[in-house]
Amino acid sequence: MLTHRERGRRGDEHRPAPWVRTRLRSARAAAALTAVLAFVTVLAVTALPRATDRGANSALAAFAQDRGVKATSLHLTARPRPDTPAADLDSARDRLVGQITGDLPLTRDGEHHGTRALTDRAVLNDGYDRPGGIAPQLHLLYLQGLAGHATLTDGAWPGPAAPGEPLPIAVSRRAADTIGLRVGDTVDSGPAARARIVGLYRADDPHDRYWQELPCPERACLKTLDGGGVRWETAGFAAGDSRPALLAWGGGGEDFWRLPVDPHALRADRLAALRSGVGSYLAGSGAVRAAEVTGRPDLTVGTLLPEVLAEATARHRATAPLAAIGPAGVVGVAAVVLCLAAALAADRRTAELRLLRARGGSRAGILLRLLGENAVTVLPAAGAATALALVLLPTPRWTAAVLAAVAGTLLAVLALPVRAAALLSRPPGTGGPPEGARGSGRRRAVGELLVLAVTGAAVAEVRRRGAAPSASGPDPLLVTAPLLVALSGGLLLARIQPAVVGRLAALARRGRGPIAFLGLARSARDSGGRHRPAVLPALALLLAVTTAGFGATLLDTVDGARLRAARTAVGGDAAVLVPQDAPLPEAFVAAADALPGVRASTGVRIERQTYLLGAGRLAVQVTLVVVEPRAYAEIARTVGAGAFDPALLADPAVLADTAPSVAAPSDTAPSAAARPDVPVPALISPGLAGQLTPGPQRLRTPGGELLATVVGTTPATPALPEAVREFVVVPVGAAAARLPELARPDNWFAVGDIDGDRLRPLFAARGLADASGLAGLLREEAREVSEEPGGIPDGYLVRTACETAAALAADPLQHSTVRLFRSAAVAGVAFALLAVLLTVLRASPDRAAVLARLRTMGLRPREGLALIVVETVPQTLAAVAGGAVVAAGAVALLGPAFDLSLLVGAPVGDRPAPSLLPVLLPTAGVALLVCAAVVLEAAVSGRRQIATELRAGDRR
Repeated sequence: MLTHRERGRRGDEHRPAPWVRTRLRSARAAAALTAVLAFVTVLAVTALPRATDRGANSALAAFAQDRGVKATSLHLTARPRPDTPAADLDSARDRLVGQITGDLPLTRDGEHHGTRALTDRAVLNDGYDRPGGIAPQLHLLYLQGLAGHATLTDGAWPGPAAPGEPLPIAVSRRAADTIGLRVGDTVDSGPAARARIVGLYRADDPHDRYWQELPCPERACLKTLDGGGVRWETAGFAAGDSRPALLAWGGGGEDFWRLPVDPHALRADRLAALRSGVGSYLAGSGAVRAAEVTGRPDLTVGTLLPEVLAEATARHRATAPLAAIGPAGVVGVAAVVLCLAAALAADRRTAELRLLRARGGSRAGILLRLLGENAVTVLPAAGAATALALVLLPTPRWTAAVLAAVAGTLLAVLALPVRAAALLSRPPGTGGPPEGARGSGRRRAVGELLVLAVTGAAVAEVRRRGAAPSASGPDPLLVTAPLLVALSGGLLLARIQPAVVGRLAALARRGRGPIAFLGLARSARDSGGRHRPAVLPALALLLAVTTAGFGATLLDTVDGARLRAARTAVGGDAAVLVPQDAPLPEAFVAAADALPGVRASTGVRIERQTYLLGAGRLAVQVTLVVVEPRAYAEIARTVGAGAFDPALLADPAVLADTAPSVAAPSDTAPSAAARPDVPVPALISPGLAGQLTPGPQRLRTPGGELLATVVGTTPATPALPEAVREFVVVPVGAAAARLPELARPDNWFAVGDIDGDRLRPLFAARGLADASGLAGLLREEAREVSEEPGGIPDGYLVRTACETAAALAADPLQHSTVRLFRSAAVAGVAFALLAVLLTVLRASPDRAAVLARLRTMGLRPREGLALIVVETVPQTLAAVAGGAVVAAGAVALLGPAFDLSLLVGAPVGDRPAPSLLPVLLPTAGVALLVCAAVVLEAAVSGRRQIATELRAGDRR
């Protein structure tokens, strides 16, 4: 008789093993594959929102940084309080920062505060440098923290002003050397306005944001006056204890605080809140609180931040749909891959599930066990992927990423139970149709028609209203429209492909060998004769190719539009522009024309102070453009701005004395010079056509009058990319014969493959004539403030279309959007390739069994590989080709809704249009990758599996 302990042990021995543990132990490879697939998918869908946020935030920070500290700061001013110490300004600054930090992120970089004199005064002392006889100008102020940003080179820092004594100040060493100031000099600026220079300093970093907006703090600036003439200007700095004397010197003054907003703390998703916070300090509760905490009722706040944030908001909203389409495509392909993996796993376990059902297992119980099995496998992998994405891509906003991770995890967990539920609803049999097959077919047709109808409605709505991004994010309709088009294309492909492949199989039956027929026949089997789903991998490929082709077409359109915009802005492939009072030397024009790569070039004279007399009004101000017709016509044709026939600008005086067939448009024959009363031919802008009187037109230039005969109109001209007034184009030969000064060009334009690194040194060597005296000072001052490389002065421009296009493309927002597009395309292709590999691996046992049987009938190994390729490649190529067609169709349907100006970097009217090369390249790449994967799988595993089948037979 058994004891109680033995009965308990016997009961333990007969207790059923846990389902999940048993299943995972018996199918370790499948469990590991499921976990890896869940990890990769959840990592991708979690990382995409984080990457999008990081790109948008970094682009916003760079955009704000480039606008400068003046545009991104709060500027606060108040009436000074001479009776308070300078420390009162510091405490007011601390209270302001404490108050504003709660609403706006501030930074110490570029911050300064102090007191400035109300009036700037001239330095009346003799002996200082006076270009043009005009005395230098001095700006005086107190600036807190000056000693921390400058190094004293002579003398001492200013101290408090003694009663009745000149105000002690410090000026920069560079300004002192330029103007002639010395330590110990007493600067006389009129009665009761004297200052003594007690120290000279050198700015530690002249480009430090601390110095920006101050009046020439680290050197002497040469300022051109409105009434003519120039003068030196610089700043002097007094001590904080000398503020009363500073205010007396300037006839008053103001206290000021500049508090810069931290560009790196700005967030693209909080632009609306930032704009609201800034607005409250301009006219609202923020301004009231700032006045209260400082005790300055007259405190005023000014800033350019509203304009900066409004522009940033418009840029973000304009690029948001373009940046979201790529990630949306990846999400779609990833969802298809998860569904495909679940379908393959459920099909592989169909016999097992039906056996459990036949042995009394309830459908709910089986599905709950599958759910638990999937959860144990997927949840740890999904949690690790989510944590990894959050750590690797830090960004303040995490809600969207976590929601995407939860959605991806739920899909990975529920896909297998849902697919198993669909399989268990079918009657017993291998792959038989579900119950009510006719009704199911009708439901499928209705669902497909519904998808097509929704796609048509979405496309029609997008084309009707264009891109309409909402205030909270990208336009959902614009983002999902390409995916709907791809889904509709996939449904149509699923309907068409079996019939087409079946027809090809029928044609192949008439051939000599069985390989083509057998492969195509197996590829064309319907769903009732398949052991694996074929629609989902095709849909994954189609979505990936559509997304990649659509994005590639957009980027190709952007590149082309950017180059055209750059050419239009430059006026050709290269241009040199100089001030009108400094024409280009003939030596430079000749040397530039001979540069390698120049296809057509010409010097151009632009007379902006020209008037058309005798028009409908008394006089119309126009811009006169004097050109060499042949070269300028080629430039206009290349740029696409006002192309014309150069024969129109042939000089009538020359034509009268020479044969028309050999008359050169720019010939300056003696007859032309001898007959100045003969009008020159002219092309005019369309706006002038309705204002002209009959007969020759009179053009009055600063050098005299010119008669012109209108020979045609042109809507644009390369030399004036943004013409603000009407223009007239005349040939240089005929015009110079009447007015010789028109032969001196002040611009040079060219088209061809021109290297800016050769053009710029050539201009610096030959295009800038040696200047001395006042002209030399102006030239050096222009060099000092110029941002043009190569030592070229301000006002002189050397530009190339390639460099301009590169500058337009340097926008961080463009880089972020393009990088996201390309990353999404690569991720989509990777997921599509994974879908194909899963399908091939799942089909390999069935294919190996068929090949083993065929081997017993004389099929050779090489023919077996060919059979695999013929069976698999048509489906792949059909899906890839369908994706290319759908991508081109999506571009044609949705292209007009996209405004590419933000991606181009300049206003353009280009819209994406179907193009062969951008769609063909990703299509061919995907096709090659998939075909290579199929062939590699067949070559590596096919022979081993066939040998196994030949030894053991079909054990399934």
